[in-house]
Amino acid sequence: MNRFRRLLSNRHGTSAIEFAIIAPLFLMAVLTMIAYGIYLSAAHAVQQLTADAARTAVAGVNSQERSQLVDDFISRSTIDHPLLERSKLHVAVNTDPGNANQFTVTAEYDANQLPIWNLYTFPLPDHMIRRFATIRMGGL
Repeated sequence: MNRFRRLLSNRHGTSAIEFAIIAPLFLMAVLTMIAYGIYLSAAHAVQQLTADAARTAVAGVNSQERSQLVDDFISRSTIDHPLLERSKLHVAVNTDPGNANQFTVTAEYDANQLPIWNLYTFPLPDHMIRRFATIRMGGL
């Protein structure tokens, strides 16, 4: 009985046991923040590219000319984000059916090559990043 009491009162190694319990949770939380940071960085880059393409399309007189301006902008632009590839980006220009004075530039980016998809089994965002920018023409 005396040995059992001495074993229960021994506190050596408790820090190692606490670390073994907490470390996997902490590492998972840190890696999750990194994964979502990578995804949000790519999504923000797609949104900025969409907004810039919409501002370029303002110079177009009709839908066909706007589409041509956006295509030219995308082909000339330097996508300097390390996680984006131009070949996986699809941009479209559509006139709003309810209002002929505004149009929407929509960008879809296939984010399957991002390094976050194989990290975890818990829910992650959609593999397709979809962003849009709407421009109203002719003032208020």
